[in-house]
Amino acid sequence: MEVLRPKTPEELADALAGAAAAGRRIRLGGAFTKDRMGGPASETDVAISTAGLCRIVEYDPRDLTISVEAGLPFAELERTTGAYRQMAPLDPPFHAQATVGGVVAANTNGPRRRLYGSCRDLVIGMKFVTLEGKIVSSGGMVVKNVAGLDMAKLMIGSMGTLAAIAVVNFRLAPLPPATCTYLSAFSSLEQAFAARNALLKSCLQPAAIDLLNPAASARLDREGWLLLVQVGGTRAVLARYAQQLGGTPVEGEAEAELWRRIREFTPEFLAAHPGGAVLRISSTLSGLREAMGALAVPVLARAGTGVCYAYFHEPDEAARALQDGVARGWRAVMEFLPVQSAPGLSAWPAPGADFAIMEKIKRMFDPGHLLNPGRLYGRL
Repeated sequence: MEVLRPKTPEELADALAGAAAAGRRIRLGGAFTKDRMGGPASETDVAISTAGLCRIVEYDPRDLTISVEAGLPFAELERTTGAYRQMAPLDPPFHAQATVGGVVAANTNGPRRRLYGSCRDLVIGMKFVTLEGKIVSSGGMVVKNVAGLDMAKLMIGSMGTLAAIAVVNFRLAPLPPATCTYLSAFSSLEQAFAARNALLKSCLQPAAIDLLNPAASARLDREGWLLLVQVGGTRAVLARYAQQLGGTPVEGEAEAELWRRIREFTPEFLAAHPGGAVLRISSTLSGLREAMGALAVPVLARAGTGVCYAYFHEPDEAARALQDGVARGWRAVMEFLPVQSAPGLSAWPAPGADFAIMEKIKRMFDPGHLLNPGRLYGRL
């Protein structure tokens, strides 16, 4: 398959317009680290990678904003902002290779979403390229400067099915002076959620609250229901947390390695189980207990936001769990599928009433269904 690697937004526009004019189906991505997310695209004719668009367009640390091209590795974005004690706290998986555009197009978020928000909260502007070869600008470099329809929001989580992201503007956050993580192990689901609930009712504001069931804890060489609470601030603030939080404190390199394992939990599982699948279940904070209690496979939960991930060795087992979850009223998708998925395997069995609007938007941007066909859980 022909692979095009444009190096500027203008070259990206020419590549997309040329392929579309010829009616060629396009595999669009950056480093293509998340090909299994939502399922691979159906048969395509040409691949277009944005990895060549890797410049920092504008960065003034005093404004806490940065503009970068979509192909910039996210790890490079972190190194650049980290030099000024700033961050874009998304904690995406596939961290070493993932590009900024891929992170945003897949709407991947990590443990610190509870405090800092998701891609939709941190992206304040964008340039994207349509199949007509038009470069469209939305938002800017000023927080809350968008009036009317924010077109950039359509691109976040679209999996490259609408247009190609070329430039992304982020609102940054200061790095805390210090961080500490408190680990608590419990013998039962009830004990773990009692501790989680007490934390949520307190005046404390941790950056991350993750909960692992025993099967997931075992993958980290630990036991029991494991509650991880990360906090940040001055040493005086951390001292207050230490008085109110139970558990074992973890700091320094050990803390960084712990959260690296949490961030890369999904990639490491998929590498170990190429035929495996991952479900993402979104629930209320109170409903999270039912979801975790119903699953015997490894489950990792963002216990402060109501999202959990369940890991299955076999896709058929995942499909049965997905159908059961839909019957229970869960909002669930098969977020990662095997490379060779079984025919008829439904990754998104219950898309909801607003799916008709999504189809209409797809027709507006890509009436010929040329961009990443099937990548949005086999639906678009």
